[in-house]
Amino acid sequence: MKKVKPFSPNTADAPWLKACLIAFAVIVVGVIVVLPFASVIAQAFSEGPGVYLTLLRSSDMQVAVMLSLKLAAIAVPLNAVFGVLLVWGMTHTQLPCRRFIMALLDLPFSVSPVVVGLLFIMLLGKNAPLGGWLEEHGVQVIFAFPGLLLATIFVTLPFVARELLPLMEGQYRQEEEAARLLGAGWWRIFLKITLPEIKWGLLFSIILSLARALGEYGAVAVVSGNIRGKTNTLPLHIEALFNDYELTAANAAATLLALLGVITLVVRIVAELKKKVNNEH
Repeated sequence: MKKVKPFSPNTADAPWLKACLIAFAVIVVGVIVVLPFASVIAQAFSEGPGVYLTLLRSSDMQVAVMLSLKLAAIAVPLNAVFGVLLVWGMTHTQLPCRRFIMALLDLPFSVSPVVVGLLFIMLLGKNAPLGGWLEEHGVQVIFAFPGLLLATIFVTLPFVARELLPLMEGQYRQEEEAARLLGAGWWRIFLKITLPEIKWGLLFSIILSLARALGEYGAVAVVSGNIRGKTNTLPLHIEALFNDYELTAANAAATLLALLGVITLVVRIVAELKKKVNNEH
């Protein structure tokens, strides 16, 4: 009787297919990412390193950089605390209207940032009842720092909550229940059990929030009034320089914004590598 060989399909990809896929990926990344970055850097240094450093030291540039960093430094921690508390409440209590709350969290993803900025103006502008009342009491929101902060908080709102929700619904909930039965308080449970389980997700979400806060344009542009040297963040300052045909200065500012983005990317990569090492040990 003739033996039938077991079926063993060849699952390895053909060498030519691998080469084509790699070449396609390199071409796409080169055309879409590398070439634009290289062009911006070349134009920023087109008049020499001395001019480049002079442009970075201009007063308007420094104000724009510090304003962007200040907004991110306030908005990101606030959203981190809010996200942790919200997800804790959603996963540890019988919170009503949970689906509705999750839908509201997705608004910053689904609604155009320009529309968000317009809504803030309609609500908090000087011609609006609430905004007029605030200005009568010496609080200016629109075309001032509070408006920029509100817009930045809104667009970065979902990152932490969306990242932590599946983590806080994980297997470690049994450990929390056991600790609660042994008499541990909620704060001790959070520090000893919950936080170690969600720390990497929390870190990654904070990095994403930081990158979005630094690069946000739409909502901030609407509520800022584009006042150079006062309410222009770094992305808005780049646009203002470009519109004034100060191309070298615009590219210099763009390299600075790109550098901030690269730093956040490097931090994320290092965090992922550290997480991988910890998981292996």
